[in-house]
Amino acid sequence: MKYLITILSFCLTVSVFAKEPLVFRFNFQSEVDKGVARMFSKAMKQAQDEKADLFLIHLNTYGGMLDAADSIRNSIINADIPVVVFIDRNAASAGALISIACNRIYMRSGSSIGAATVVTQDGQAAPDKYQSYMRAMMRATAEKRNRDPKIAEAMVDPRVIIPGVNDSGRVLTFTASEALANNYCNAIVESESELLQKEHLTNYTIEEYKPSWTDKTIGFLIHPAVSSILILVMLAGLYFEFQAPGTIFPIAASLLAAVLYFAPLYLEGLAANWEILLFAVGVILLAVEFFVIPGFGITGIAGIICTTLGFALSMLNNIGWDFTFTTKSQLIQSVTVSTGAMLMSIVLVFYLLSRINDSKRLSKLTLQNTLQSEKGFHAPANNDKITAGMKGKAHTDLRPSGKIMIEGKVYDAVAESGWIHKGESVEVVVSGMTLTVRTADV
Repeated sequence: MKYLITILSFCLTVSVFAKEPLVFRFNFQSEVDKGVARMFSKAMKQAQDEKADLFLIHLNTYGGMLDAADSIRNSIINADIPVVVFIDRNAASAGALISIACNRIYMRSGSSIGAATVVTQDGQAAPDKYQSYMRAMMRATAEKRNRDPKIAEAMVDPRVIIPGVNDSGRVLTFTASEALANNYCNAIVESESELLQKEHLTNYTIEEYKPSWTDKTIGFLIHPAVSSILILVMLAGLYFEFQAPGTIFPIAASLLAAVLYFAPLYLEGLAANWEILLFAVGVILLAVEFFVIPGFGITGIAGIICTTLGFALSMLNNIGWDFTFTTKSQLIQSVTVSTGAMLMSIVLVFYLLSRINDSKRLSKLTLQNTLQSEKGFHAPANNDKITAGMKGKAHTDLRPSGKIMIEGKVYDAVAESGWIHKGESVEVVVSGMTLTVRTADV
């Protein structure tokens, strides 16, 4: 009896201190893109670090970018914890690939999975090289999860005929009941709680991934309106820096705007290295046009083209010069944003130039004082008529350079040795482009 009481006490202690199962939830209710893939990777890492018992994807998507979907698929396949998906309504295209990668698939009645043909943003079928890659990924993923790879391939290619399953010559899409009958759904459930019952989890804790401040900031910065403002600040800052080198504030504002513009696009996988480099080349060409080559010619035009292309291409999901997955509307939007911002920056520059003398703050950026002869300012005269041996007076201190006055005219000069104080008599030792003088004998 004593031993029985001890065992019961031990069991009660274990049950009290037993850890509740942790379910990590990722809410997936948007298009599959680089931003979602990046957040999914962070969520998976967090779930594994916290030793979650289950990773639950609440899915409703019509698809999205193929490379982003492949990134999510790899995260699921390589996960150390079981991953299940709850298809709320749609798991189309890239969503189907993500679902098939999960350990188990649960579907709400009325939902569907399939239609994974790769299409462009205009809804047209992409070239066969993309279809072939998608077919291979779907087959490999299905095999990994012990599902019929032929069915996965039929979701991509309408030419794949499966008697009794897909003999219509159309891309395969399953309803919840059809998916259940063909091992592409483990159970039909109406809620997450019902799903977790199927997973034999009770007294569980659900932790949901929350987008971080960084995620929200990136989303804000890549908004077209914000991008336009950043481009405007970049170009206006560059213009004022070119006009008045060394002012610091304009170039600092321009560099900050460039970082805020390109960094989020780079993190989202839109801005490639060569596109950022293209922008930098454009800025260098414009600088050469301003400081090295007089006038405005080919270098300046090339700089404007490179800068505009750098802005526009960084907004697009292009692969080099392949715009298969870029719609005309997206292309037009990127060009409109970049060129519109450039035109706005020109307007802003002219506006600021017109108001610069009227504003107390802006006027500090320009030289307002005039150098009047009454206050002792004189423009240096031409040295051609000055010869060695001529005498005059030091118009300023020469330490060792300064100014001298000979026959009522002021000249730049350099002391032969030491310093010469203002008012002392001087004698020209060497004449030419630079006058060299010494203290004259009185």
